[in-house]
Amino acid sequence: MNKPKSPEPPGRGEPPAPEADGHDALSFERRSANAEMTRVLGVKPLHIATDSEGTIVHWNHGALHDVVEPMADHVVMTYMSTMQRLERRSGKSLATGTARTGVVTIIPAGSTSRWDISGNVNVVQLHLPHETLARVAAEADRGGLIDLAERTGHPDPTTSRLLMSAADSLDGSDVLDNLFRQQLIDLLATRLLVAHIGSQTSPQSIVGGLSPTVLRRAIERMRSDADADISLAALAADAGLSRFHFCRAFKESTGLSPHNWLRRYRLEQAMTMLRDPGISVASVAAELGYSSQTAFAAAFRRLTGDTPSDWRKRPR
Repeated sequence: MNKPKSPEPPGRGEPPAPEADGHDALSFERRSANAEMTRVLGVKPLHIATDSEGTIVHWNHGALHDVVEPMADHVVMTYMSTMQRLERRSGKSLATGTARTGVVTIIPAGSTSRWDISGNVNVVQLHLPHETLARVAAEADRGGLIDLAERTGHPDPTTSRLLMSAADSLDGSDVLDNLFRQQLIDLLATRLLVAHIGSQTSPQSIVGGLSPTVLRRAIERMRSDADADISLAALAADAGLSRFHFCRAFKESTGLSPHNWLRRYRLEQAMTMLRDPGISVASVAAELGYSSQTAFAAAFRRLTGDTPSDWRKRPR
């Protein structure tokens, strides 16, 4: 009787062919994207920001010659200060590309491929549950099968810029970080539906903003000093709208996204407090919910060009 051969370890040979439908198998049979990326890249992320709707992760990893096993989440990534050849093998098919600024790589949930990358890569990833993609599709009135395309170093400056902003624009304030991340994930999901689905149909546009009463209620909630829930989900629910429609209507009414409106409001609060010489910069940072004085100073400088200490020294 012939003894059966042991399966080859990951990273050798060819990966199994992708599943015909990546969402038929139960997601709990697959690793989360973060767990599988940590395993295959062999390093810890530089930064990770998690939300129930998705996770944004920044990695700097070395050469990769391994099989990425099926994951429970879609993975969308772009590259920072990188120029590396990408090779991706699925069964007998080979896709190649170049990791560089302005391109994206997409690994749909449930797919598996062998990857060969010869050098260091600085990459920002979105780990997107299929449920989030389906929710955004429903809110945008986009019907049809949601079949995310595989991409390998695919030119898409719009998606690349959105992902890069995740690495550049996190302020160090839990409230601002959360609201920004929620908006960004919805924007990225919308972009994927437009540019990276088999049947590409643009979401229906929304005309008009929020009613004065609904807008006032949303702004009062965002201005609240109490522990009010100002997540995007809570703001949208209070307005009786989906997250997708609330963001568009809020911007139509104010000219700013909810995150940018809140960031400007917090900046105005900071300036008011900094005019009082009896209030320390550390106290201002704590009052506005920043994780540290350093995080507050960095956010303040991005918006004004000055550190808080330099700003308060200038004549008014």
